[in-house]
Amino acid sequence: MSGWQTLFYKEVLRFWKVGFQTVAAPVLTAVLYLLIFGHVLEDKVKVYDTIGYTAFLVPGLVMMSVLQNAFANSSSSLIQSKIMGSLVFVLLTPLSHWSWFVAYVGSSVVRGVLVGFGVFLVTVGFTGVHMVAPLWILVFAVLGAALLGALGVIAGLWAEKFDQMAAFQNFLIMPMTFLSGVFYSIHSLPSFWQTVSHLNPFFYMIDGFRYGFFGLSDISPWTSLAIVGTALVVVSAIAVHLLRTGYKIRN
Repeated sequence: MSGWQTLFYKEVLRFWKVGFQTVAAPVLTAVLYLLIFGHVLEDKVKVYDTIGYTAFLVPGLVMMSVLQNAFANSSSSLIQSKIMGSLVFVLLTPLSHWSWFVAYVGSSVVRGVLVGFGVFLVTVGFTGVHMVAPLWILVFAVLGAALLGALGVIAGLWAEKFDQMAAFQNFLIMPMTFLSGVFYSIHSLPSFWQTVSHLNPFFYMIDGFRYGFFGLSDISPWTSLAIVGTALVVVSAIAVHLLRTGYKIRN
């Protein structure tokens, strides 16, 4: 294997070795969300005329799992390597910053998509959700996982201790995920909060992903694709720049 392939393999093996924690646990969490919210709100909330609330939840929970686990993969790997001192062994190799980026973000995509697929397999049995446009589902899953993987690289490079990483995840990633339309349609919100939701890039990832299941969405999937693609380019450019300059790892 070449350099980036070896690092990619190492990162995939890292989370796969503890798959019960990194894959099975998020699947269980998503199922609990579905059971609780679906049971309580199934007969009380109607988002689309032809779609029940529990079915509406499934794509949102799948995409939420994809995003959170993609971010956790790259960010946790970097911060753990920095604190434990094992990152020096990667720094000693002649790998370019692009090799780092592809390996860390690529492994994040693998973990995110794998967890999302697991959530879908388990939750689809409760609702019988069908895929109307599978290509849209795949595109938004991969782009969303890559975007959060790149954001995780930035967070992992910036953080110097676990407390800082926890703050990044609890005060940025979690709120943006939960306020992105996972559990509701933004059309049910007052106009002010609809405007605020449109400023959240996570909303476009989840809305476009949901379109692939139902053929229905709050905005055009093409608009979502353009915004998510632009966000991915910007965040990736920042992550690559930080890796190139060795931000907080080479100086």
